[in-house]
Parts: sequence; C-alpha cells; structure tokens
Amino acid sequence: MSLTSGRRMLLAMICAVAVATIYVAQPVLVQVGRDLGVPEADLGWIVATGQVGYLAGLVFLVPLGDMLDRRKLIAGHLLLATIGMAVAAAANQLWFLLVGLAVAGLFAVVVQTTVAFAADLATATDRGRTIGVVTSGVIIGILGARVFAGGLAALWGRRSVYIALAALLVGLTVLVLKLLPAEHRSGHVTYGEVLGSLGRLFRERLFVSRGLITFFLFASFGTLWSGLALPLAAEPWHLTTAQIGLFGIAGLAGALGAARAGRWADSGHADLVTVSALVLLAVSWSASGQATWSLWLVVVGVVLLDFAVQAVHVSNQHVLTEAYPHRTSSVIGGYMLFYSLGSALGATATSTLYAIAGWTGSAAAGGTFALCGLLVWAVSRRATTRARQDALA
Repeated sequence: MSLTSGRRMLLAMICAVAVATIYVAQPVLVQVGRDLGVPEADLGWIVATGQVGYLAGLVFLVPLGDMLDRRKLIAGHLLLATIGMAVAAAANQLWFLLVGLAVAGLFAVVVQTTVAFAADLATATDRGRTIGVVTSGVIIGILGARVFAGGLAALWGRRSVYIALAALLVGLTVLVLKLLPAEHRSGHVTYGEVLGSLGRLFRERLFVSRGLITFFLFASFGTLWSGLALPLAAEPWHLTTAQIGLFGIAGLAGALGAARAGRWADSGHADLVTVSALVLLAVSWSASGQATWSLWLVVVGVVLLDFAVQAVHVSNQHVLTEAYPHRTSSVIGGYMLFYSLGSALGATATSTLYAIAGWTGSAAAGGTFALCGLLVWAVSRRATTRARQDALA
C-alpha cells in the first residue's frame, strides 16, 4: 500500500465533508425551528442528537477498522451517512429530522477511521505530515460548515444543505472505491477482542495522558468557538451572524498553518511541539479575552488558538499511532472520546460563565483549561523520566 498526494487529499476531503454533517445544523437552527414549528427551547436537541450519535460511533464503530478492510468500511460508512442526510433533507417533523441527524452523526466517525487508515498508509518518516494534512480536513469541515450551510440555506432553504452534503458523500464513496487501496487482514480478530483492546487503552499511561491533554485542549477550543458570538453580538459591536462567521476564516488560517506540526513530529520533536503549543494556547487567551474592546486582538487570539490546538492535536495522534501501530483505529477512536467530552465541557462552561461574569469569565476558563493541559503534560513528562531512570538503575 502507498499514499500518494492525491490519496492524501482525498482522505482530507472525506474528513471535511463527514465532520460537516454534524456541524451544519448550527447555522440553520432558526430556519429549521421556523419550518418545523420547533420551540426555541427545543432547538438544542437538533445539535445534540448528532453529537450523541457521534459518541456512540467512536465506541462501537471506529474499532471495526482494526479488523476489517478500511477501504470498504469507509465507503460503507459514507453511504450510510448519506442516508442520514437524505432523511434530514426530507424531514417534515422534528422526530424524523432527529433520526436522520443521529444516523449521520453515528457514521460521521468515518473521520477517525480515515485518520487511522492514513497513518497506516504513510511511511514512518511521513506519518506526522500525513496526519497533519488529513486532519486539516477536519478543521476545514468544522469551520467551513458554518459558511457553507449559511450560504446555501439563504439561497435555497435548509433542505438544500443536507441534499448537497448527501451528493458530496456519494461522490466521495465512488472515489474511495476507485482510488484507495484494499487492505488484506492477516489473522482473525473478533469484535469482542477489538472492544476489549479499546478498554485496555484506558489503563495505559501514554494513552491516558495524551487523552487528558486533548480533553483540556478542546475544552479551551470549545470555550472560544461556542461563546465568541456572545460578546461580538453585544455592545459595542452588535455584529451580525454573517460578520461573526468571518472570524472562522481567521481560525482556519491558524489551523492550516499548524499542518507543519506533523513534519516537526516526524523529526522527533512531538513533545516540544506539544508543550510549545500549549503555552501558545494559554497566551492566546490574553488576546481573545479582549473581545469587548478590540476586534483585532480577537483575530490574533483566534489565529493563535487554532494554530495551537491543531499543532497539539496532530502531535498527539502522531505519538499514539506510532506507539500502537497494530490498533490505530481503536486508539484514534478512544482518543477522540476525550476530544468530544472536552468540547462539550467548553461549550457548557462558556455559556454558564458568560451569564455570570461576562466574556472575562469565559476567557479565564479558556486560559485555565490550557494551563490544565500544560500541567498534565508536565506530570506525564516527569513520570516518564522517572520510569526511565528506574529502568537504568
């Protein structure tokens, strides 16, 4: 098997489109509520349903990549996500829409199967660069989904968003079957054994430490992106939804700039990338926290934060896939559980603290999460050093 630049870009596109199926609901919530007669208090279920499906997929679907041909698995999951999008497009009642979004969220975990497949296809000296390129598709999908969905919904209504994604998913399925290499698994591994392998990872120090770093990393990320619209829409700015969405471009620039972090990890500097980026993440909040009086400082903070988050995310996945080469799907799936839980914590914390202490409170939480990630790295580093010294004694 080999990974050409064309295949690498295809894998990045799969990540972008698949993750977009979860995030496109956010910009069209008001339109969905109006079309389906959903009370404002119940709109949160539309976003939450996709996330719940995604969490279930991380546990029960992603580990399948350690026992099945991932080319066929990716193609199958893309087609099943297409069905979810088609149901969402056709829905004329809330429960019907929620079924479609739950199915799409469940099979959106094709992202993690794709990242694990990319890591295995890459050579040992190119793994970090490959993960950096492929996971950049995730950031494009998360940030670009808002612009994509908002534009289409404004022109042709919210159904057009789901129809367009369904068409993209079908096209990607065809390309996967034509362009990606098949895998030939040796030996027989049962589903129970694969799930057991995932469970055992949570008893291993390297996996848990990198997972906890990711938990706090994405708690900080979620604090910014789930709460930034609040101060920007308030005095003195009163920015529109479209204007606030433009800040996603700054975040995209920062995240894509961090793709080079994979090359640094390939050179043996994954630990240096991690600690440097965590420090940068904490510093970024000193700029983002000034949203009540300076938009330029917000832009600087957004760029720095997204650069730092993507750099740590890439280096973490590089370290884990290198340490567990024979169960990359399980390790990526388990690792992303920390990502999901951290994002949820950040989203909850920022809205709660904003109501109590304004954007200053939210920014303090975001910076604290970054410092917690740095503390986990320091403790883990110290424990590793002590273990090596004991082994040499």
